[in-house]
Amino acid sequence: MGTVGGRMGEWFRRLIGRPGTVDLGPYRRLLGQVGDREPTVRELPDEELTASVTELRADESVAGADRFPTDKLVEFSALAREAARRALDERPFDVQLLGMMAMLSGNVIEMATGEGKTLVGALTSAGYAIRGRRVHIASVNDYLARRDAEWMRPVYDLLGVSVGWIGQDSTADERRAAYACDVCYGAVSELGFDVLRDRLAYEESELVVPEPDVLIVDEADSVLVDEARVPLVLAGAIEQSAADPALAELVKGLGRGVHYEIEEDARAAHLTNAGIDRVEAALGGIDLYGVEHMATLTAVNLALYAHALVERDVDYIVRDGRIQLIDDNRGRVATLQRWPDGLHAAVEAKEGLVTSESGEVLDTTTIQALVRRYPTVCGMTGTAVAVAEQLREFYELEVAVVPPNVPCIRKDEPDRLYVTRDDKEDALVAHISSVHGEGRPILIGTLDVAESERLARRLRRAGLECSVLNAKNDAEEAAIIAEAGREGAITVSTQMAGRGTDIRLGGRDAQDHDRVAEIGGLYVIGTGRYSSSRLDDQLRGRAGRQGDPGGSVFFTSFEDDVIVRHASDTAVPSADPKTGRIEDAGGKWSMNHAQRVAEGELLELHRNTWRYNKLVEVQRSTVLEYRNKVLHSDLADKELAERCSERHAELLGEVGAEVLAAAARQIVLYHLDQRWSEHFALLTELREGIHLRALGRRNPLDEFNRDAVPPFLNLLAEVREQAAETFRSVTITPEGVDLAASGLKRPTATWTYLVRDDQFDEGERFMSTMKRAMRRPK
Repeated sequence: MGTVGGRMGEWFRRLIGRPGTVDLGPYRRLLGQVGDREPTVRELPDEELTASVTELRADESVAGADRFPTDKLVEFSALAREAARRALDERPFDVQLLGMMAMLSGNVIEMATGEGKTLVGALTSAGYAIRGRRVHIASVNDYLARRDAEWMRPVYDLLGVSVGWIGQDSTADERRAAYACDVCYGAVSELGFDVLRDRLAYEESELVVPEPDVLIVDEADSVLVDEARVPLVLAGAIEQSAADPALAELVKGLGRGVHYEIEEDARAAHLTNAGIDRVEAALGGIDLYGVEHMATLTAVNLALYAHALVERDVDYIVRDGRIQLIDDNRGRVATLQRWPDGLHAAVEAKEGLVTSESGEVLDTTTIQALVRRYPTVCGMTGTAVAVAEQLREFYELEVAVVPPNVPCIRKDEPDRLYVTRDDKEDALVAHISSVHGEGRPILIGTLDVAESERLARRLRRAGLECSVLNAKNDAEEAAIIAEAGREGAITVSTQMAGRGTDIRLGGRDAQDHDRVAEIGGLYVIGTGRYSSSRLDDQLRGRAGRQGDPGGSVFFTSFEDDVIVRHASDTAVPSADPKTGRIEDAGGKWSMNHAQRVAEGELLELHRNTWRYNKLVEVQRSTVLEYRNKVLHSDLADKELAERCSERHAELLGEVGAEVLAAAARQIVLYHLDQRWSEHFALLTELREGIHLRALGRRNPLDEFNRDAVPPFLNLLAEVREQAAETFRSVTITPEGVDLAASGLKRPTATWTYLVRDDQFDEGERFMSTMKRAMRRPK
């Protein structure tokens, strides 16, 4: 009855359109047929197996089809299973084929940890390639892109499918070669950066990225939801601007509670009257809030924010003389991330570092805009259902839940909640000591680098040796993870061990697996709730792999960041006076509530990112449509011939049609890129100040959309006029046009980065400053 009831419940949820309920029944019914084909396919020599796939690829019912015909899907599944068995000595489970079929139909699949999603992704991409589609697989970082491409290469080779990968250090030629393959792996940021760089190409030969076709997203919830809040930026070199080190020293001498205060949600800091007096005196008695000193006020606020709210070893580390941001969702160094230039420079000044290169933003894109370029999108992750509504809202994607090959028997214990952080850590160390006495391997997931190192010191003082994995020693990750499942091992990690890592019981020695399983398997301990329950679940998922035993528990407190930021007004329930432990159900409800509030804020941030980018994307599309016509045709030459007929006729006789057309193309593209960069800067400035409209009870988004349209209406006309003016005066020789000699200089260098603009909202900061200024005593 339970099974029947479960199926009826699933059917009803599908009937009402609940996300995460894609019907896998039609695919399940094919698995028996795939199994029937297996003995025959297993008898094929390698060459005949590859030839069979090639024959399938040439079949008219397969090539170019939206979906595999049923009989061909069965045939491909049998061939793909056998290719994986031979190439990797891993025969795909039925549930892996089920996941592949669901992704070949354009869904996001949820598969539990350890179920072999990497292989599922490879078989899916091969299936699309055999149908004549070009596939990009978006990973969360360069390491995984290269690892997965090389790991799966033998499978692709047997299936006659070419595969490549791109990374941060790939050259333009290496990128073209990788994109020319049937399947190309790359970090999602690299895929986006290549698109941005192509938008500055002056010749067709400079282009790198082919037309988008199929995108398979690994760790789909992380890429499509978490990364979607982080814009990708292409910048061009300009004169360097540095923060004032003197201001960094000045705010360093200010006292919290005396000269400045931090808001309850720990997202803003502001000077008190005593602080204002002290800063004004230190700056020579100026009126900090005078109109003529607004730039100074902004610099002071940036320096204060960097000092009071941006924490070393929490938000960033200092390595090799540079600020390196830490990815909130993974605990890893985010090599290419930086804050908006003003804040980034302020943090560098705080640390006494040389200011890094800054520049003019030439263009940006969001992950959402990048993904929506692809006609077909699918993906995989261990935690998709939690964001199923968002995947449907932002990407029109549905989620299919693939059951595990072996039921999960991990025991997830209720949270242990304490009043203070010290109470929590005392209990945590005692509990770790107790579990360690049983010999079970322990993985401890901490919230940041500082906490991981602090806890490791406490454990060592208690006589418990441990390994530490965080952003500072990421080079040792493989070695640490390889031993994390060893009997008696204690591993303290940031979120680095929370997603994408495979911890095997017994460590490197497979023979120790059974012994570790007998004593309970891997035990996962979280030192606090993350801002998203998905990150909690990813951490728990390190234990209980493929039917292994395991356990998990989270230790939390009312001083944890999630409570302080999102439920700071919650009354602390009564607790055990000796241990500080809270058993009250209301206390646990408060913790869950705080996490839900945090998730709601992140969702709203995602929505706002997209809302404000919708109009920008429409305008960008208009510009890119014109740019592509100019790049791929003689449109520029025709337009300039029409506007400057005499000059065009004169030059045509001097330099020839081919040289003149190329020169015209460069002139128009220069002015188009320059004008778009200026317009984008205007939109950015408008966005930063638009929140002030709320003071007049107007909707900031409506105001932004209204004010952003008029400056764009004449953009292309202005480009054509500026191009004509340049064409009339610039020198064009048989060797071409030298724009730089005419003062039209392209950026001397370009670079890419991800900007964490959610970390410091200019509009909110300025509004807070204005409100405090209005309250300031005369």
